[in-house]
Amino acid sequence: MDLKKVIFLGSKPIGYNCLLYILDNRQQLGIDLIGVMTSERKEFGGDHDLANLADSQNIPVYNRLGDLPDCDIIYSVQYHEILKQEHINKAKQIAVNLHMAPLPEYRGSNQFSFAIIDGKTEFGTTIHKMSAGIDSGDIIFQKRFPIPENCWVDELYDLTYKASLNLFRQTLGHIVTGTFQTVPQELLESKYGTSLHYKGEIKKLKEIDLNWDAEKLSRHIRATYMPGFEPPYCLVNGEKVHFRRDRSPD
Repeated sequence: MDLKKVIFLGSKPIGYNCLLYILDNRQQLGIDLIGVMTSERKEFGGDHDLANLADSQNIPVYNRLGDLPDCDIIYSVQYHEILKQEHINKAKQIAVNLHMAPLPEYRGSNQFSFAIIDGKTEFGTTIHKMSAGIDSGDIIFQKRFPIPENCWVDELYDLTYKASLNLFRQTLGHIVTGTFQTVPQELLESKYGTSLHYKGEIKKLKEIDLNWDAEKLSRHIRATYMPGFEPPYCLVNGEKVHFRRDRSPD
């Protein structure tokens, strides 16, 4: 069996565990992992270092997208840079991205927060073809699930993490063999709508106005209170007063 040359781009715990799955199953899946690119994310701790994991298996770690060699498949999982067409073209078969949100509704960043603020009752995770746009390529696989009532952003992240890792494991073989069909996102926009959010938007979301009604206050606080990051806050005499979640038993 001819092995498919794969380059993996990733970060965060989800990227680490997807890379670990490739390394553990590459022989039976017909994968020759020829390179890894990553970025350090300090807020997730030191137990998810993709570069160290690759080094331990003698897999080359690249520092620049321009240095990537030609391959059959590029697989991106929470990689921090936007690939240009010249980078995508390095993959002769396909370049794919695992986006931890349903598409076409939530492209870009802060998808968990916006879903809660928007009052959504359903979320999901998506594997799609990479294009020169941001999360704009055709959908290959998708898993949707209900959002629990009064869900907090860290809880939605955990649900999406589990669904994403399962979807990656269940479909990786199909990506390697090319046995799948794609759906253009434009065909789903009339049903689900679409949006594109950027990283910097979260700063404004965290500013809470105490004049809002109780339901809106709840949504915004639940949507932006993420352990390891600055909490939501209100301004009192020009100074930030942060909210704290009380997890003590009733």
